[in-house]
Amino acid sequence: MQNKHKHPPLSSDVIIGMIDTGIWPESPSFNDDGIGEIPSRWKGVCMEGYDFKKSNCNRKLIGARYYDSIQRTYSNNKTHMAKPDDSPRDFDGHGTHTTSIAAGAKVANVSYHDLAGGTARGGSPSSRIAIYKACTLDGCSGSTILKAIDDAIKDGVDIISISIGMSSLFQSDYLNDPIAIGSFHAQQMNIMVVCSGGNDGPDLYTIVNSAPWIFTVAASNIDRDFQSTVLLGNGKTFQGSAISFSNFNRSRNYPLAFGEDVAAKFTPISEARNCYPGSLDTQKVAGKIVVCTDDDLNIPRQIKKLVVEDARAKGLILVSEDETVVPFDSGTFPFAEVGNLSGLQIIKYINGTKKPTATILPTRDVPRYRPAPTVAYFSSRGPGQYTENILKPDIMAPGVAILAAVIPEKEAGSVPVGNKPSGYAIKSGTSMACPHVTGAAAFIKSFHHGWSTSMIKSALMTTATIYDNTGKPLQNSSHHFANPHEVGVGEINPLKALNPGLVFETTTEDFLQFLCYYGYSEKNIRSMSKTNFNCPRISIDRLISNINYPSISISNLDRHKPAQTIKRTVTNVGCPNATYISRVHAPVGLEVKVFPKKIVFIEGLTRVSFKVLFYGKEASSGYNFGSVTWFDGRHSVLLSFAVNVE
Repeated sequence: MQNKHKHPPLSSDVIIGMIDTGIWPESPSFNDDGIGEIPSRWKGVCMEGYDFKKSNCNRKLIGARYYDSIQRTYSNNKTHMAKPDDSPRDFDGHGTHTTSIAAGAKVANVSYHDLAGGTARGGSPSSRIAIYKACTLDGCSGSTILKAIDDAIKDGVDIISISIGMSSLFQSDYLNDPIAIGSFHAQQMNIMVVCSGGNDGPDLYTIVNSAPWIFTVAASNIDRDFQSTVLLGNGKTFQGSAISFSNFNRSRNYPLAFGEDVAAKFTPISEARNCYPGSLDTQKVAGKIVVCTDDDLNIPRQIKKLVVEDARAKGLILVSEDETVVPFDSGTFPFAEVGNLSGLQIIKYINGTKKPTATILPTRDVPRYRPAPTVAYFSSRGPGQYTENILKPDIMAPGVAILAAVIPEKEAGSVPVGNKPSGYAIKSGTSMACPHVTGAAAFIKSFHHGWSTSMIKSALMTTATIYDNTGKPLQNSSHHFANPHEVGVGEINPLKALNPGLVFETTTEDFLQFLCYYGYSEKNIRSMSKTNFNCPRISIDRLISNINYPSISISNLDRHKPAQTIKRTVTNVGCPNATYISRVHAPVGLEVKVFPKKIVFIEGLTRVSFKVLFYGKEASSGYNFGSVTWFDGRHSVLLSFAVNVE
C-alpha cells in the first residue's frame, strides 16, 4: 500500500522538509559546496519575501515557503508594513538550529564563544533541505502546520521534521490534531514524519505527537558538560552547571547573600528565596552575588536571572537538583547552578560567616562526561494519553546543550566583550532531539533508498542503545534506571541501524486498523484517509497492541485471565539464509513466552511471524518493562515491551 520514490541511492538526493520558524540562509551550515544539481523530481518553490530572495536558496537549501496565518488584502492607498512573518527568514533562531542539526553542511572551527569548539555537521550533511515556515511571532497555528505538511508532500520531500507540539494539557485526539492528520497523509505517501515528544517532563502522560505513524522522540544529554566554578571566601569550590561568559576571576571575591536575607519589605521569605519578580530589595542586593533556590519551577531560570540582574546583583548562584543537567545560557552575567548538597553547604557558609564572599568563574567545557546518555528531566514521558497500547516515546536522541547554527546574536549582554556575534549557539529541548533522528533517518535512506518509512523507523528502534558510557543501563534524571516510558526503546545508534537484520513493517492498513480499534467510525476514517477502508468486524481497544509495531505495549493485562497473545511479523533484510534465536528479558513474576523460539529464513522466504505470550498471574501490579531480543550471531533485534498488570 506504500508508494516508493524512485531515485538513486545518493545522500544528496534525500530531501528533508523542516516545518519550523524559518531559516537564516547565510549560515555556512547551508552552504552547497560539493552538492550536485537539484533532483528533477523536486516540485517545490523558493518564495521571496521582503528580506529573502530566490538567490538565498541554493543546491542545499532547495525550497522555502512561508505562510500568512491571517489572509489579508491590502488596498493600494494603504502602506503594507513588512514584518518578520512575510518571509521564510527565521525570526527566532529555532528553525535554523533544528535544520542545521538535521542536515547542516560540514563547517570547521565553530564554537559558541570558544565553548564546544570543533567541526559542526548535521546528521545527514549532504541531504537537501526545504523550509516551511509555519510558525510566526504569534505562534504556530494548526491549520498552517497542516498546510505546510500537505505542501511538503506535494513538493516531494522524503522526510518531514517537526519540532513543534501542543502542550500536553491541551492535546487533541488523533483525528482532531493537525500534526497527526497531516502526518497520516505523509505516511500514506511513504514520507516519514519525525516529531519532538515535548518538554513537559518528568511527569507521566505528558508525551505529545504520539500517533503510531509519527516517530516520537525523547531527549537525552551527551558526553559533554558545561561547568562554572563557584569559589567561596573560605577557599571551598563547587562545580555548577552553566553557560556563562563571566569576566570574574580568582583574584577578586564579591559579597554573597541568600535571597531570603535580602528580601524586599512585606515580601514572603519563600518568594525572596526563590527570587520571585519584585521580591528582592535592590539596595540590599546591589553589588552582591545572590543565592536563589528553585523550589517553585513556575518561575523559570531566565526570569530569576533577570530579577537579580535588575536588582543590580553581581551574579546568581541557583540551587536546583533537576535542572543542573541542562546548562542555562546567562550570556555575560555571572551564573552557576548547583545541586542541593552543594547549595546547602553554600547557604551554611553564608549563615555561619560574618562577611561571606564568593566569585563565579567563566564556563569551561567538560569532555567525556559520565554517565551519558541519560534522560533529560524536561523530556516528556509516556504512556500516551489517548492509548496505552502503543509504546511512546519511540526513541531517544541528544537534546541537551546541542551546538548548532542560529541567527547571529543581537542582544546586548549576550556577547562577551571583544567577541563578534556568534552564528552558533547551544540549545536544549526535544526540539533538538527530533532533528537528530531526522538526520539519522535520512542517512539510512541514502543507503537503503528502497526501504519504506516503517523499515527505517524499525531499523533505528530495534538497534537502539540501552546502555550508557559507563556500561550500565540508561538512567533517568533522578539517577534511577530509565524505563521505556522515558527513553522509548533506547538511544539512537545510526551506524548499527544501517544493518538491522530484521525489521517490523507497519503498513497504512495497520494504521487504519488502529483507528478502527481506537473507536473512530468507518465514515470518519474514510474521510480523513481518502480510502474506502472497511473496519474489522471486531474493533476493540486492546487489539491496538497487535498492529505490527517495533515495540509492544499492553494497557491492561488481567492477572486473573489467561495469557494475552501478541503477534508480530518480521522481514529479513540481512543474509537470505539466517536463523534467529529469541531471548526474553522480563521482570520477576511476569511470565513471557515466545513461540516459536527459533525463526528460520531461507532464500525466497523473507517474512516470518511469531507470537509473544504474557502471563501476569505472579507479576507486580502496574507497569512491567522488558524486551524480547532476536539474535542470529551477528544482529541483535530488540523488541521492547511495557505491560500494565492489573
